[in-house]
Amino acid sequence: MSIALSVIIPIYNEEDSIEKLYERLKHVVSGLDVSHELIFVNDGSHDRSMELIRKLSGRDSSVRYIDFSRNFGHQIAVTAGLDHCSGEAVVIIDADLQDPPELIGEMYARMQEGYQVVYARRRQRRGEGVLKRWTARYFYRLLAKITSIEIPVDTGDFRIMDRRIVEVLRKMPEQEKYLRGQIAWAGYRQTFVEYDRDGRHAGRTGYTLRKMYRLALDGITSFSTAPLKFATALGFIVSMAAFFASLYVLYVKFISHNAVPGWASLMLVVLFLGGVQLICIGIIGEYISRMSANVRSRPLYVVRDLNL
Repeated sequence: MSIALSVIIPIYNEEDSIEKLYERLKHVVSGLDVSHELIFVNDGSHDRSMELIRKLSGRDSSVRYIDFSRNFGHQIAVTAGLDHCSGEAVVIIDADLQDPPELIGEMYARMQEGYQVVYARRRQRRGEGVLKRWTARYFYRLLAKITSIEIPVDTGDFRIMDRRIVEVLRKMPEQEKYLRGQIAWAGYRQTFVEYDRDGRHAGRTGYTLRKMYRLALDGITSFSTAPLKFATALGFIVSMAAFFASLYVLYVKFISHNAVPGWASLMLVVLFLGGVQLICIGIIGEYISRMSANVRSRPLYVVRDLNL
């Protein structure tokens, strides 16, 4: 039997939220009166998350699960769900209940109007620190300016999409996934619904500053060559400055004869040029490391157990 709606839920140490999330999701999809599946992807949790998911699957046949052998990351967990889902429409939602499952009904209704993607755009972000709100706000706007595609601002991965989008995503073999950018790249008709994001239901976020930095870097390097162009422009500017500085040194040495022996100015120039070179090499290295990861073609994830 074909399935109308798949809901993909990446899980990482969410034992305190799983039961509540399940109850709210079941209430929503039951109200839609469509065939459905709930796919929990356990991304190497260290708590009782997988135990609770197995209990849910034992009493509800619509609950499916994928259990990773270790932690592979949020975007990879969602990708695994996309690889195994069967629904004609697919929802991505996190387990922390910051994104309200009740919004799925409105998103599904908008999809029936002919849209292939309906994403949730945040008006407010409750329960988050000033630093996280500020960095997220300006990062999304910076990314929108430097990429060649229109990536929606103030959005996460919470969205519903048509089966055609899922098939496109399955053909993208990148190791460093940035799904919201890939979905935007796929095109088709896309729209949004707005909502106020709640604080976490329980526990602590798995998205540390380090993981947020890596996700931001993946988004920039996957969809923009602006850093490489910046490195090129910076190298040109520094080269021009060094050329004029050389002319000035020659003038002081051979015409004004005011040259004073000293190492301070020399050290400043050397350190400045060295710093610029290291910045440029680092930028280029980030792109090369991603090329290397894709050339190796390792599997994105390793599954320990599943009931699909």
